[in-house]
Amino acid sequence: MKVAMIAPIAWRTPPRHYGPWEQVTSLLTEGLVKEGLDVTLFATADSITSAKLVSVVPTGYEEDKEADPKVLEYLHISNVFERADEFDIIHNQFDFMPLCYSKLIKTPMVTTIHGFSSEKILPIYKKYNKHVSYVSISNSDRHPDLDYISTIYHGIDINNFPFNPDPKDYLLFFGRMHPDKGAHDAIKIAKFFKMRLFLAGPIQDEIYFKEKVKPYLSEDIKYLGSVGPEKRGEMLSNAICLLHPIYFNEPFGLSVIESLACGTPVLAYNRGSMREIVDESVGILVNSFEEAVEKFGLIYNIKRSDCRKYVEKRFTSQRMVSEYIEVYKRILNSN
Repeated sequence: MKVAMIAPIAWRTPPRHYGPWEQVTSLLTEGLVKEGLDVTLFATADSITSAKLVSVVPTGYEEDKEADPKVLEYLHISNVFERADEFDIIHNQFDFMPLCYSKLIKTPMVTTIHGFSSEKILPIYKKYNKHVSYVSISNSDRHPDLDYISTIYHGIDINNFPFNPDPKDYLLFFGRMHPDKGAHDAIKIAKFFKMRLFLAGPIQDEIYFKEKVKPYLSEDIKYLGSVGPEKRGEMLSNAICLLHPIYFNEPFGLSVIESLACGTPVLAYNRGSMREIVDESVGILVNSFEEAVEKFGLIYNIKRSDCRKYVEKRFTSQRMVSEYIEVYKRILNSN
């Protein structure tokens, strides 16, 4: 089976630091190659892969501020579809734009919907609803106006996340500095319990960071910047708990699974997919700061070994790869 994998190009695949879509694309691509599929990865030229790499974009536009994102995106996407007849299937990890090319080719296409940035993009998804196969990354992120061939939860390579039964004495927030992610509530929780807190992630909203995060940084509350893969496992495995006080309906939440793989339980606000990916054996779901404070102590009843086993059972990259291969087969058998 010949597969064309369309990666996003905001960042390298896999990303150096932040880039969850690129991270999932990389894990899936490498897993497909291991399973013997002939995969061509369309990504930035500095990407790292065991698949065939094709690129017309030198580096991610988030890493090159002189670049014009729209120009690079359309050069990237058109390059894939001009070669569409070379492949049995095209797998789009790059949001709604490639859908607009799908009726111009004969090669079937599957699109993983990593979330809806806005209701405004729905008309495009609706237009190609019966022509392209859609995969959701959680049931909670399914839109009622669209049809889906499957829900496939993200998986991770658990070998990259060391299990630690004996954490240190800090809490951890791992995510974008943006109101949606709730770093300000993580700070409030840490301050309430007079505990150390490390915050890691890129600054996506400068005003939010300046007003809601920076004024509260201290010896006990530290911002580490955007932490790369080599440091991520260490930070997650040594934390007492991952704080995930989200203020939006998160489609999945990769950092939650990564934390659990290290044995670190999660306290999250019950929004979006959280109820699907976190149960009471590995985390605490709450609806507010007040409830977080009230129930925080339950974290200490969770066995860190249970967190690891939970991910090994439900969220490995091997499971993700197998489920996508089954989707490919269903699509090809129906054409």
